[in-house]
Amino acid sequence: MTRVDIRRLSTPASVRDQLALDVQNGLLSPPRRLPPRYFYDARGSALFEQITRLPEYYPTRAETEILEAHAADLVAVTGPEEIFELGSGSSRKTRLLLETMHAEGTGRRYVALDVSEDAIEQAALALVADYPWLDVVGLVGDFHTDLARVPREGRRLIAFLGSTIGNLDPDERRGFLREVTGILEDGDGFLLGVDLVKDAGTLEAAYDDSAGVTAEFNLNVLRVINRELDGDIPIDAFEHVALYDKEHQWMEMRLRARRAVSARLAGIDAELSLAPGEEIRTEISAKFTREGITGELEDAGLNVRRWCVDAQDRFGLVLAVRP
Repeated sequence: MTRVDIRRLSTPASVRDQLALDVQNGLLSPPRRLPPRYFYDARGSALFEQITRLPEYYPTRAETEILEAHAADLVAVTGPEEIFELGSGSSRKTRLLLETMHAEGTGRRYVALDVSEDAIEQAALALVADYPWLDVVGLVGDFHTDLARVPREGRRLIAFLGSTIGNLDPDERRGFLREVTGILEDGDGFLLGVDLVKDAGTLEAAYDDSAGVTAEFNLNVLRVINRELDGDIPIDAFEHVALYDKEHQWMEMRLRARRAVSARLAGIDAELSLAPGEEIRTEISAKFTREGITGELEDAGLNVRRWCVDAQDRFGLVLAVRP
């Protein structure tokens, strides 16, 4: 019998409390920055799905190409009884892994962790409608804080696709990868998508599309703050900025004040003031080399077993196993 089980690991109150802390520590005074996790309310998740289909945004197409060519080999290495995906979103690409797991007869369980409850519910219902053999556990939570609370059933393959790992700075990545190793058992696998270092023009176009969808996605974080913290930040006072930092090999998304901004955040009893031209960094998206990410995985105690790239060497999938 098919089953959809939706559970909440992070309560709405805990999410608001963390947002309040991040705003107080990161937004109210320079250097101004916010974690990208707050993009993904229902509207933000829908905007990101639009982004993945834009002509400038190559990562989703490139990663899908790799999975279409190599899913069978990647799944065969570990023979998972469950696939556990971090930041699952719509789970479109993951279908290739699920179909392969089913074809190999190793498992029938999919565990999806995402901050957006709407995204989790929509994806889960669509999956069981198409795959009557599949059991889905949807977990509303944050991979930064909830990994250790995720229940497991048998040998697992953890999938972290889309190069979301690039949103973490090097110190955060080291801690995150150690935590991933800690929830794997011997023989379990970790499948990681990584966007590769390339020319600045291609990268900047992917994060500043001509249709302006990424700009709306970036600005959405201000709407989330206004809603959750009872704020009156004027959205039209900001413009979207995307640029490549060659030294750090990462993209940055920022919000730049078009004019002086003065806003009230009644939910935390705070005032926000920015001068014209002042910026808020809302995301980094690191780009990787094969040597660099292999070293990071090995430092975390994982052995790299497979490395796959798309035909244009834009994107990579690396499969690591806990020995």
